[in-house]
Amino acid sequence: MHAVLLLAMAIAPDPDVAGSYPLDGVTRDIAATGPARCPNVPLVVYKGNKVRYDHPARVHPAFAERLRMFEEVVVDVAREHFGRAPVAMKHAGTYSCRRIGGYPTLISEHGIGNGIDVVGFSFPRLARKQATPASLPAGLRGPFQVSLADFQAEPNTPRARFLDALARRLIGRHDIFRVLLGPAYPGHKGHFHFDVAPYRVVSIWTSNDDGPPAP
Repeated sequence: MHAVLLLAMAIAPDPDVAGSYPLDGVTRDIAATGPARCPNVPLVVYKGNKVRYDHPARVHPAFAERLRMFEEVVVDVAREHFGRAPVAMKHAGTYSCRRIGGYPTLISEHGIGNGIDVVGFSFPRLARKQATPASLPAGLRGPFQVSLADFQAEPNTPRARFLDALARRLIGRHDIFRVLLGPAYPGHKGHFHFDVAPYRVVSIWTSNDDGPPAP
């Protein structure tokens, strides 16, 4: 299953979207030493629209709009695989003023409220008489969790196939995220990282844990 979605990594301005996003013109440059000082950008508290977040997210207003679009994709893929949408999404952080690991002169997209680390989803019990996919196991008709750890431990399960399909769908949507990272990328074994940086990087699943070099 790790080989099912082997994605090439591209690091370059995306001609389809470069310059079209409100944060494209914000500098990510920072002094290599001393405390991180992130650009002063507006932030909003976002709790989720189609899918509730397990704790509120502090993000730039433009990124909140991308998250709403992301949730629509989550709901669509979840209904296809499990017959219902998740009731909550667990994330490991949004705004955090810090540098990109290994790149001391660049601010992380988290430092301008332009990124999110997605850990997993919580699904409710299936409603009675609700139409479901024929392949849905009986054990997934009650409440259950899906996390990136599921893919790592058991890569050929309904949970893993859901995560794979979600990644594929998002990669095909250049209007939502430009950077999509997962277990293939160093430091991302347990979560998806999504952001809207002024370039495109895709690195989700591979057969090894080292993944491609960092941008």
